[in-house]
Amino acid sequence: MATQTETGADLPAAESLQSPAFLSHSFGLRAAPLLARIDAGARAFHQWFGGDFWLHRLLENNRALTRTSFSCVAGLLDVAAILFAAIFASTGYNFMAHGWTGFSESSMQVCLSAAIVFVVANIGRHSYAISDYVDLSGHAQRTFALWNMAFLSSATLGFMTKTIEESSRGAFLAFYFVALLALYAERAALVLLTKHSAQSGGVLATRVMLVGFARDIENFMRLREPAKQGMDIVTTAILRDEDGLLDADIAKATAHARSLAPDDIIVVVPWARAPVIDRCVLKLALIPASIHIHLEPECALNRIVGPKVSNIGAIPSFRLKGSSMNTADIVIKQLCDIAIAAISLVALTPLFVLVAVAIKLDSGGPVLFFQTRHGFNMKEFRIAKFRSMTTMEDGGDVKQATTQDARVTRVGAWLRQFNVDELPQLLNVLRGEMSLVGPRPHALVHDEMFESEVVLYARRYNVKPGITGWAQVNGLRGPTNTSDKINRRVQHDLYYINNWSLPLDMWILLLTIFSKKAYRNAL
Repeated sequence: MATQTETGADLPAAESLQSPAFLSHSFGLRAAPLLARIDAGARAFHQWFGGDFWLHRLLENNRALTRTSFSCVAGLLDVAAILFAAIFASTGYNFMAHGWTGFSESSMQVCLSAAIVFVVANIGRHSYAISDYVDLSGHAQRTFALWNMAFLSSATLGFMTKTIEESSRGAFLAFYFVALLALYAERAALVLLTKHSAQSGGVLATRVMLVGFARDIENFMRLREPAKQGMDIVTTAILRDEDGLLDADIAKATAHARSLAPDDIIVVVPWARAPVIDRCVLKLALIPASIHIHLEPECALNRIVGPKVSNIGAIPSFRLKGSSMNTADIVIKQLCDIAIAAISLVALTPLFVLVAVAIKLDSGGPVLFFQTRHGFNMKEFRIAKFRSMTTMEDGGDVKQATTQDARVTRVGAWLRQFNVDELPQLLNVLRGEMSLVGPRPHALVHDEMFESEVVLYARRYNVKPGITGWAQVNGLRGPTNTSDKINRRVQHDLYYINNWSLPLDMWILLLTIFSKKAYRNAL
C-alpha cells in the first residue's frame, strides 16, 4: 500500500495514515470490533489446544501486541527462568550430595530476591523493549553483567539477613551457573521468536517516521526492509532539494511529527549533505521523539558497531571503539587464558609426548614448526605448531594447504583434521602473544594480500589472535582462496570483536571441541 507523503509523493512501502492497518498498529485492539476480538480469541483457543506453543502464537498472530505487554512477558520469562534454575539446581545438588530432592524455603527466598533484582535492573536499563529482542547481539554480555550484579546483591542480602546461612552453599553456587544458562537459553528463544514474527510483520517494535529526499527513502525501504526489523513506518516526509522549499518541507515535517507523535524519527539524508542534516535535527529536536541519523551502507561509520558521540576534553566527537572490551574485560580474559592454558598444558602432556614420537617416526625432522604472524596491533610473533608438513615455509614464500596436498605428512593429516597441530599455541597464550579465542592469525604474505581486498581486515589486529575463533566454529576453516571465503571469515571475526563477552568465549571453546562444524574443511 502506498503512503501519501506531505509533498504528495507516493512511496510503496509505507501505509496511509487513515488505513485500517495503520489504525491497528497505532491503537491496537481498541480499533478492532468486539466480534472480531471474540473470533480471534476463539481461533487462539483452538490453536492452543491444537498443540501450538502459546508464546509463539502470541508473538506470531497478535499484531496488536503492545510494547508494555511484551515487556511484561519478557520480564516474567526471566523470573520463570531464574526460579526454574533455583528449583533444578537445589533439587539436583541435594540429590547428588545428600540423597534427597527437597529444597529449603530460605534458598527460594534468596533466589527470588536475585530474580527481583535482575528484573528491576533490566527495567532500569529499559532492556525489555521489543526492539531489544529483534537481534541477539549484546544479550549475552548484558545478561552476564546484570546477572552477576543480581546474584551478588542477593548473596549480600542473604548474608545480612542470615537467610543464606540456612541454605546450602553448594546449591547456591550451582544456582548461579544454572540460572545463567537458563537466562541465555530463554532470551535466545525469545529473540528467535520475536525476530521471526517481526520479519512477517507480526510484532512492531516502534512507530517510525522517515524524513529525507525521495530517492534516499526509497533506497532505505528497499535495502533496510524496516518492517522486518519490527518498525512500523507511520509516515514519510519527503524533502524537496530546491531553494525556498527545503525549509518549508522541514517545517511541515516537524508539525506532522508533533501530531503523529512517533517513537523514533529517522533522518535519511546522505552524510555528504551535512548542512541539510543539521537543519533537520535542529527542527526535529523540538519533538519528544528519538532522532536517528541514517548511516548509508557505504559510510565508514556503518561498518563499525557502536559509534557514540563523546567528548575528548571539551571537544565533541564520534567515538569508535577499537573493540567491545574495556580494561576490566581485558584483564578477566587474560586471567582466564593463562589459567586454562596452564591447566591444559599439564593435562595434555602425555598427548604431546605421543604426538612428538609419532612425528619423529613418520617423517623425522623437528617436532615443532614456527612461523611469523601478526598479533595484537600488528606486532609480529612466532606462532608454534606441531609440524604437519615436509616444508618449513615462512616470510614471503608461504603457500596455503590444498586438498590432497603432497606436503602434508601422514601423521600431519591426522593432526590437522582434529586441530591437534594447533595445541602448542598454548605456549603462545602463556607468553601473552595469543588468546584462547580470537581471530585466527594468517601468514604475513596472506595478511598483505587480504588487507588490499577486504575492507576493515586489519581491524582483526585490535584484539589478540586466537587458537580458535567464531569463524572456525562456524565451519570457516581451510584455505581462503576465494574472495567470498575470506570475506565471510572476516565478517565472523569482526562480529566477535564487536560483541565479545566471556560467555561467548566459553561457548566458542565448547564448540571447538564438540561441534562438527569446527572440524569441517580441515586440510
